[in-house]
Formats: sequence, structure tokens, C-alpha cells
Amino acid sequence: MQTSYYAKYKGDNAVSIALSKPQWYTCREYKKLAPTWDLLNKYKKDKDEVYYIEHYYKDVLDKLDPKQVYKELGESAVLLCWEKVGDFCHRHLVSEWLYDKLGIEIKEYVKE
Repeated sequence: MQTSYYAKYKGDNAVSIALSKPQWYTCREYKKLAPTWDLLNKYKKDKDEVYYIEHYYKDVLDKLDPKQVYKELGESAVLLCWEKVGDFCHRHLVSEWLYDKLGIEIKEYVKE
């Protein structure tokens, strides 16, 4: 499993974990990992990463079974959202969560 963003990764094993997707995107979506609209809108307004992280865990990740999520996504999934490498993004929280819960290291996709 890897992470990336829409503008960079176009493979068949892409899985959108965002609330919305580009119009051209036709691959799989996994909305269970998307932040809530309220949380996303609050972050866009005030850029409070500490608040976002706390509430993303509370509102999304803490309600999920990491083993089931990993099973449903599949080992070869590339989790996508909008933000570029280095930008604050929930896909990085997901990869940290899966590492903490399952010991699975998920890295950012690097084009070969």
C-alpha cells in the first residue's frame, strides 16, 4: 500500500479517500476514510492542524477497524487525495494510523 495525490498517480489500483474527486477520476473510492465536511471546512478556514488531527481520529479513524480497512483496501492500493507531497493531508494520518495499529509501513508513491 502507498499514498499519493490525484495529479501524480493515475494507476488502476488508485483508491480515492477524499470527500470529492476530480471529474476525470474513475477508479475506486473509499469514503470511510474521508474527513467530514465540517472538519474539512473548518480546516480550510483556520488551518488548525492540531484540531484537525484530534477530530479526524475521533470522528473517523477511531470508529474503524484498521484490520478491516486494510483488508477492504487491499495490499496494492494507492490511497489518493488532493494535497501534494509535503502539504498537510489526511492520507498521511491514515498511513500513521495503519502503522500504529498494524505495523504496516505505507510510503508515498515514487514514480519508477
